[in-house]
Amino acid sequence: MNTQTELQTYKFIKEDTGKWYIDIPNWEGTKAELEMVEGADTMLDYVGKGTSPVELILAEQPFDGSNVLKLIHDYSKEVGGGGIYLLANYEGETLNQEMWLCEVTEWVFGKLPQFIYFKKV
Repeated sequence: MNTQTELQTYKFIKEDTGKWYIDIPNWEGTKAELEMVEGADTMLDYVGKGTSPVELILAEQPFDGSNVLKLIHDYSKEVGGGGIYLLANYEGETLNQEMWLCEVTEWVFGKLPQFIYFKKV
């Protein structure tokens, strides 16, 4: 994905178990690696307003109507990888929701971005 200019849409599915997963058809790892945990699941519940699936447009650069996740702790060089991101506001409402986004984030963007801009489809 060319993260500097391209917007890409990803689908997140909440299963009957209550667990959220990102849908990446060409993922070569395990399904467990695609689970959204440690606050990312809470964010999807909030953004999706109780619905599943939730489709999000993702990019490294701001785009019209986007919200922002800010990297506040980089674990990419540590065991487990990924990073802690902060969703300070969502559509004008203060949330201050922290979440861990795993190394799948690095696969999606080719790195662990300082900012991830997103918008619900």
